[in-house]
Amino acid sequence: MKDILQELEDRRAVARAGGGARRVEAQHAKGKLTARERIELLLDEGSFEEFDMFVQHRCTDFGMEETKHPGDGVVTGWGTINGRMVYVFSQDFTVLGGSVSETHAAKICKIMDMAIQNGAPVIGMNDSGGARIQEGVSSLAAYGEVFQRNILASGVVPQISLIMGPCAGGAVYSPAMTDFIFMVKDSSYMFVTGPDVVKTVTNEHVTAEELGGASTHTKKSSVADGAYENDVELIAETRRLFDFLPLNNREKAPVRPFFDDPARVEMSLDTLVPDNPNQPYDMKELILKIADEGDFFEIQKDFAGNIITGFIRLEGQTVGVVANQPMVLAGCLDIDASRKAARFVRFCDAFEVPILTLVDVPGFLPGTSQEYGGVIKHGAKLLFAYGEATVPKVTVLTRKTYGGAYVVMSSKHLRGDFNYAWPTAEVAVMGAKGAVEILYRSELGDKDKIAGRVKDYEDRFANPFVAAEKGFIDEVIMPHSTRRRVARAFASLRTKKQVNPWKKHDNIPL
Repeated sequence: MKDILQELEDRRAVARAGGGARRVEAQHAKGKLTARERIELLLDEGSFEEFDMFVQHRCTDFGMEETKHPGDGVVTGWGTINGRMVYVFSQDFTVLGGSVSETHAAKICKIMDMAIQNGAPVIGMNDSGGARIQEGVSSLAAYGEVFQRNILASGVVPQISLIMGPCAGGAVYSPAMTDFIFMVKDSSYMFVTGPDVVKTVTNEHVTAEELGGASTHTKKSSVADGAYENDVELIAETRRLFDFLPLNNREKAPVRPFFDDPARVEMSLDTLVPDNPNQPYDMKELILKIADEGDFFEIQKDFAGNIITGFIRLEGQTVGVVANQPMVLAGCLDIDASRKAARFVRFCDAFEVPILTLVDVPGFLPGTSQEYGGVIKHGAKLLFAYGEATVPKVTVLTRKTYGGAYVVMSSKHLRGDFNYAWPTAEVAVMGAKGAVEILYRSELGDKDKIAGRVKDYEDRFANPFVAAEKGFIDEVIMPHSTRRRVARAFASLRTKKQVNPWKKHDNIPL
């Protein structure tokens, strides 16, 4: 018996060693943790239960029968984060460059199937050179199996991808179909075709970092939702995000103990909106003052800064926030902002996370680049996302909301549950100056007359009361009472039930 136990321990030691001490040292020299170190940091101490530690590839071509490693380049299993179950896989770059083989992918598919079956999120740590070339089409088929699991899990359990090294070729499409992607600065990159292929085909000279680094994907492409300095910071922030999310689409997000009075009054909000309508202010200040303990987890902070998305808690319960940011492009909606917010709204709706919308929007950004880029279809994504959402929706208008953007931003007409406005808010088809120039075109030569017309228009429409008279605004509230009113609104909506007409699926304008 002792011999068998010793053999088990010896085999485990070989599997835990990965690609060997030299390769582990090389991994550390790059500032990267090993696959197992990452799992240890991510999960609660002692909670990890590993699957398929002894699995090996079955390839015999190109001398591969001589190169076998237990685990085959990926560590899979389940554990807990703050006591809540999660399934994880962590690719091991020290074993054959973390390349994906048939058996490697089968291990990932197994935990994804279990995650869907048992209703728990999946966190994947990607650090792989791509498909294992020696296995040929079997490796591509293996990717296809993983992709299919990503598709089936979408909207059923949250999926989070951590890019902690290379992720290239077809491998990028698995993270692309997950809910959140986070990267490590300077040591991770994602691209479909690498710098060498780009140079051969287009004669462009570009580095891996420029082509698919964290900066590129968080600021330009919007592929990634955030980037962090190193593996440790990324894992710590992932644990923080995990605490905001439900385990699956049939459960509510966890309720956390809170020590912040829901009726807290913030007198500073009464002066947040400047007297000058053209002067910007920081909408994040309002978000932080509404949130429990000022805790806000922002999603896609570096992309489309004219709209803010992220998670807060109210009375300990997770709430998704979408807010126009007057500090960037005056808070205009454009293609990037519409895409960013629409995806976030759809995530919240899929996982029963209530949505708070803070509105100060002058309209959609004009210009040929927007029209040629398809702002009509992209703007419709956000409109569609809000309109189909059946979760509790509370909206607060802070300053202005003009034209079609008024309807898009979770208005009463898109089944908004509570639509509040500050006294500083104005709801109109357009700003006073533009409206007067159209309505009184014949008087444009008379400056005094036009000035009088502008003042008349402002007196009539530069307030929330016209919309309130028609029932489009439920209540005009004092800015300092915003946290109390919003918290009470969401509390009253906890038992909300709303069902859309039966359909196989919708046809959102992608």
